Amino acid sequence: MGAPEVLVLGEALVDIVETEGGETEHVGGSPANVAVGVARLGVAVRLATRLGRDERGERIARHVRDAGADVAEGSWTDAPTDTARARIRPDGSAEYRFDVAGVVPPVSPGDAALVHTGSIALFLDPGGEACLAALEAARGSAIVTVDPNIRPALVGSRETALVRFARAAAAADLVKLSDEDAEWLWPDADLRTVLETIAGLGAAVVVITRGGDGAIGRGRDGAVVEVDGVRVTVADTIGAGDSFMASLIATLVDRGVPAEADALAEALRVAARAAAITVSRPGANPPTRAELED
Repeated sequence: MGAPEVLVLGEALVDIVETEGGETEHVGGSPANVAVGVARLGVAVRLATRLGRDERGERIARHVRDAGADVAEGSWTDAPTDTARARIRPDGSAEYRFDVAGVVPPVSPGDAALVHTGSIALFLDPGGEACLAALEAARGSAIVTVDPNIRPALVGSRETALVRFARAAAAADLVKLSDEDAEWLWPDADLRTVLETIAGLGAAVVVITRGGDGAIGRGRDGAVVEVDGVRVTVADTIGAGDSFMASLIATLVDRGVPAEADALAEALRVAARAAAITVSRPGANPPTRAELED
């Protein structure tokens, strides 16, 4: 890969996954998963995060680098590496408990073609301010993408989270969120209303994922498109939304922000395939470009 085209900011952590068979550990954290997913799709990427100088931090860095991504200088700290404990429910969905500091090093977008952030680090300070500053600095010179990936136990009140999210959306070319995120942020709104609301904040393209039911998106021309999900046997849903986001980022780097409904629909169909591959195997294990194109 050449010089980094994508800069991803946010948490990297270890998921401690509880199932009936016991505990296993996987590298996780939404931004880290996105960085790995983007790298596996053949796009150069750098992750700015927080890693402890411990065994878990080294494992995360190795996982990120093995995918082909870089870890930004300044990501290392003497504090312990963040963790999330995920209990897998019978339907494959995950319930989380977090031990996360929410610290992201200040970083300049530089010459990145695309800057992405979201999840815990966007909403917890001091990392949240670093993430927002990078988005706002990149606005107009790079594509900006945001995935709030709301963790209700960590982001504070809805009103506070909405203010932070609105500022991020105002800098974004594309916002992707789940239907669960949408319901938490706007409990009484249907998905089309949420699409219009986020577009009104300034985002050119807005996408809402609906789990196995696919996704709905609003293009910058105001047209709304819907795509179906891909049916697979679910191992667990960890990393599904992150794989969807990584696929969208790769498409945006390759083709730019979709200007027409057909282009947006195709980007969503490809992203739905990426998410389906991920949920078909345990942990946040996004597909390579070869797997996605097979």
